[in-house]
Amino acid sequence: MPNWKNQGVRIVKAGEMDPNTPQTPGMNRAAAINHAMAGANKLWAGTVTIHPDAKTGAHHHGELESVIYVVNGKARMRWGDALEYVAEAGDFIYIPPYVPHQEINASENEPIVINLDIAPVESPEPVRWVGPNHPDSEDPR
Repeated sequence: MPNWKNQGVRIVKAGEMDPNTPQTPGMNRAAAINHAMAGANKLWAGTVTIHPDAKTGAHHHGELESVIYVVNGKARMRWGDALEYVAEAGDFIYIPPYVPHQEINASENEPIVINLDIAPVESPEPVRWVGPNHPDSEDPR
């Protein structure tokens, strides 16, 4: 009879995931379920973040089957020996063992930094910081 306490269900909380997993350029992986974390032999589950406007390097996962669930954004997949096939991804993507593939963040991302060419004034006007976390703030109550 199996020892279900030690050979049964594994629960991994989001804060317990392991970022020390093989990485592919253009993305960050953190493992939740793999051999080291849960004893899985042919399954890997975790989180993957594809950098804005990035595409990963071509890669495969050996004998593992992979499933990708798109949480947000727009994903595009390329696959094949020369990444010759492409599709806009749905919510779930299945990747068989040994299939070369590449994930692409196809979302139109808003820029988060816009550099400005502004000549600063010679004498800036001092402005007092007013807010609840500033030691010089007056309590509005």
